[in-house]
Amino acid sequence: MKPPPRLQALIEEGLIDTVVRQLMSGKEAMVYVVRCGDDTRCAKIYKEATNRSFRQAVDYTENRKVKNSRQARAMAKGTKFGRESQEAAWQSAEVDALYRLAAAGVRVPKPHNFCDGVLLMELVTDEHGDAAPRLNDVVLTPEQAMAHHATLLKEVVRMLVGAGVVHGDLSEFNIPLAADGPVIIDLPQAVDAAGNNHAQRMLLRDVDNLRNFFGGFAPALLQTHYGPEMWDLYQRGILSVDTVLSGQFKRKGGPVDMGGVLREIGDARDEEAARRLRMQQTA
Repeated sequence: MKPPPRLQALIEEGLIDTVVRQLMSGKEAMVYVVRCGDDTRCAKIYKEATNRSFRQAVDYTENRKVKNSRQARAMAKGTKFGRESQEAAWQSAEVDALYRLAAAGVRVPKPHNFCDGVLLMELVTDEHGDAAPRLNDVVLTPEQAMAHHATLLKEVVRMLVGAGVVHGDLSEFNIPLAADGPVIIDLPQAVDAAGNNHAQRMLLRDVDNLRNFFGGFAPALLQTHYGPEMWDLYQRGILSVDTVLSGQFKRKGGPVDMGGVLREIGDARDEEAARRLRMQQTA
């Protein structure tokens, strides 16, 4: 196929050889299957902010730092240079998260290069070597659902304690099912677990999304509460990748955080809107 202009530049630089096909068009990027020598990889082209349906909510960008003080001032003032710097920081967030998570042994695609707003990374494949389907396109047995849920819970814990990262938008739409199990992708909204005030809420939402999806195939999962248990152990400094979670958690009594409740309602509304958009894009 004829390569899009932003991939043509990478061909001219020798980073990729040919573009095979478009893999998907998502809310923040378009993804293509490409050939790099003997390897088949994927190239993720980030959309410009004006063309991206996913909003850079303050929840996600909170405490994201840039080393250059001039950039930081410009971003705070919202100047043209500041907006460009913010866009660059947004795009590089996924690259940084991928390298951190890969180093921690989390099941994510191996990143290879990042150039001019294009991320080259490993193509997640099925047993036939084709692009792996996402979980939302897969029908599972109860046993498969339980097994994949357990695998992904372990990966969420590994992200948290091994790299200090919370995905922030984890769902069946960004988990392809590779030949050897599920892989976590789409990380530009990842947040620092220790430095973001919304990290707990995002982790709970990520884990709830897993529970609700896999619970559709294995209803027993719908009665579990792994998220609160996981975060409580993490806050107390006793969570590890070897921790055996029970899925049960008794909430402590105390005054209700109405602000938190309202934020949860808003998050649920945004998540449903995003889910509907993803379903329209994949229809």
